[in-house]
This record gives sequence, C-alpha cells and structure tokens, in this order.
Amino acid sequence: MKDSNFLKENNARQMWHPMTSPQDSAENPPKIITGASGVNITDIDGHTVVDGVGGLWNVNLGYSCQPIKDAMATQLDTLPYYSTFRGTTNDVAIELAYELGEFFAPDGLSRAFFTSGGSDSVETALRLARQYHKLRGEQGRTKFLSLKKGYHGTHMGGASVNGNANFRTAYEPLLPGCFHIPAPYTYRNPFNEADPEKLAQLCVQALEDEIAFQGANTIAAMIMEPILGAGGVIPPHKSFAPMVQEICNRNGILLITDEVITAYGRTGAWSGARLWGIKPDMMATAKAITNGYFPFGAVMLGDRMVEAFEGNPNAKIGHGYTYSGHPVGAAAALACLSETKRLNVIENAAARGTQLYEGCLALQKKYDIIGDVRGGHGLMTAIEMVSDRATKKPVDAVRAQIVQDTAYDNGAMVRVSGPNLILSPSLVLTEADAQTLLDGIEAGFKVA
Repeated sequence: MKDSNFLKENNARQMWHPMTSPQDSAENPPKIITGASGVNITDIDGHTVVDGVGGLWNVNLGYSCQPIKDAMATQLDTLPYYSTFRGTTNDVAIELAYELGEFFAPDGLSRAFFTSGGSDSVETALRLARQYHKLRGEQGRTKFLSLKKGYHGTHMGGASVNGNANFRTAYEPLLPGCFHIPAPYTYRNPFNEADPEKLAQLCVQALEDEIAFQGANTIAAMIMEPILGAGGVIPPHKSFAPMVQEICNRNGILLITDEVITAYGRTGAWSGARLWGIKPDMMATAKAITNGYFPFGAVMLGDRMVEAFEGNPNAKIGHGYTYSGHPVGAAAALACLSETKRLNVIENAAARGTQLYEGCLALQKKYDIIGDVRGGHGLMTAIEMVSDRATKKPVDAVRAQIVQDTAYDNGAMVRVSGPNLILSPSLVLTEADAQTLLDGIEAGFKVA
C-alpha cells in the first residue's frame, strides 16, 4: 500500500467519482476512508466518526459482521466463480433463491433473478415487465409510469424512469414512453397541499388521469419506491401505495416496487411493500442484501410473472449479467440474511429511527435553516435546509457544505444532496451513536 502522502497527492487525479464533477473532486478532494469498525469509519488522518450514511444505504449490519466475511472467505476457497447462464448453476445460488422466496413470501414473491446491484435490478424488472405483456399477447404495453423525485439507478431504463432532472438531463434523449406523476411530497407539490392524506388522493388522481390519457393498454408497469430515498426521504401517506396497487391491478399494469433501499429492514418493516400492506408483481432489491460487502442484487417475482413465464416455451429470458448468481455474492447474501433475521434489526431500526426523527424535529425548533424534517419510518431521515422558511428557498450549496463538513469534524458523517441532509445509518446503530449524529449535525447548524 502506498503511503498517505502518495494517496493524498493522487486523490481524485486518475479516478472520476460518481455523482459529482471531476473539477469539484479536484477542488474539494474526497475524504479518504481507510478503515471501519462497527458503525464507525476512519479516514486517512485517523479521524473516526459515526457513519450516518451507512456506506450508501447498504451497510445495514455495520462493518464488523464476521459471519458474512467468513462466508465469503470460505466460498472463495471452494468456488470463487461460475456462470449461471443456460446450462450451469451453483449450490449457494440455489440455496439463496430458496431462502429469499421464504423471506419474501408475505410480499407474494416466490422467485428470484440475480443481478450485480440496484441499477441492474431495476433494468431487469423493466425488461421483464415488457416481456411479460408480450408473452400475453399485449405487444402494445411498453410504457412506464413513475413518480417525480423518485430515483431508480443509473442504467438507461432506470435513468428514464428517474424523477429527478439531475440524473437525466445530461444523458437525454432517454428511453421513450416514460411518464412521471407528482410525488406525495407534502413540503413541495404542485397542488400546494400540506395534508398527507389529501395529497395522496390528488397524486393518485393524477395517476388515473395519466393512465386515461396514455391508454391503459399501452402501459407495461408502474415503478415506485415505497419511501422515496435519494429524492429526500419522502414517505407517502399510508393510503397511497394501496391505492396505487388497486389502480394498477384494475388496469392490467404491473407494479414494481424499487426496494434497493427499503428491503431487508430499513423502514422498520422487512420490506417497504410489507410496511404499506401491498403485494407488488416485482421487487428490485440490492444494497443490504450483502451488507455492502459484495456487489449483488435480486429481483423478486410474484404470481403473475410466474404464471406468464414458467411452463411457456416462448419465455426465454434474453437478459442477464456475467455475475448473476455469483457464488461469493450468494454466500455473502445467505450469511447476511441469516444475521439480519437473527438480530431482528427491524426493532432497532424503528427505535433508533424514532430517536433520530424526533431529534431532528427538536433541532427544527432551534434553527431556521431547517425547513422540513421527514422520516418516522425506520432509519430513513432527511432534513431539508432552506435560506428562508417563509418562501422555502433552498439553502445554497456553500452553507449546505459547511453543515456537512462541520458535522464530520464533530464526529458525524452525513450526506448532503442538494438542500437535503440525509441520514441512513446502519440498523445496528446504538442510542449513543444516534446522539453523536444529532450532536454533529447541530454543530453544523450552529455555524452555517
């Protein structure tokens, strides 16, 4: 390993970083993380902080989950790789598919298609949705519906259904036939409606209007996050998802829940679908499936997909990834799923999530920079920062960066995306860890 001077000198020189510009990385060198333990990370200068980002929504069990590391090491010694393309498979992938079918049975999902990550899972679900309708003789069902402010990864299909221009404009034209409806975002919405239940009804009406305008027989699927994550932690009213499912079912439209973030306990329920009491036709998962220790994902498939594909000689899936069902990833996922259930992380996610949410609400009473606080469903919390509460004008990037940097200096790694300060820590966070995050954030607000 090169020494620290070499690493600092070459930081962001040869490597382009996601979700920023090369110039920004050069002018504001990324923090070099060199170690991690529990829920803490340590940088190249030896500064240790509580990781309030949970890696990137994915390190649910923290950085010291030995059973996952042991499973990966054992698998590397046994079968480090083999393809699951036509004609071959591996034992751990078979076992994982069975265990995931058991885990997601309450969501009505019984089959798995393995991927290399979240964007892959979304792309797979979109493709299979189109293929499903073709198999049923409805070749005209090719369009997709999604929510504004929603995030669905970075592949061409995922970028096309993304509801945030930041992930779209530079790469347009994207996939045609993708349409977006207003999100149930009480702080900012085109209806100027602050009541969550009324807003849910207005958004659902917009969905019905769009379906009527496009023609139900042209739409393949609706994809949505049960709680919008990267868009700023936007939880809908509890009535929203059931209404969306009813509309999709009534119009023959598949419902895909993007649970790359929300699956495996983050919301305080085992899935976002279960949180809202719905049963999607497909669920895109990744991130916490291996605790971030290996790039891996799975699309879970429900009864309608099973009926259309299985026993049908024309249902060849002309899609897949070199690393679909990777044995090391599957071994990591099996160990992770076992630990996730053993620790019953949904209980701690709910308790610590409430602590963070209520702590942020308390900060809102003290600091005018806080325009809105969102959360209350597990360990997903966001603070939307403003320069003026009356006009809701978003805070400028300089002040937002001051908050993030000061929080880091005071022991809390947080993520600022636009005006939103987002918290998505590990689900094994302790009460003391959560307080450290709140204290670090407050230090940032004091000086911003």
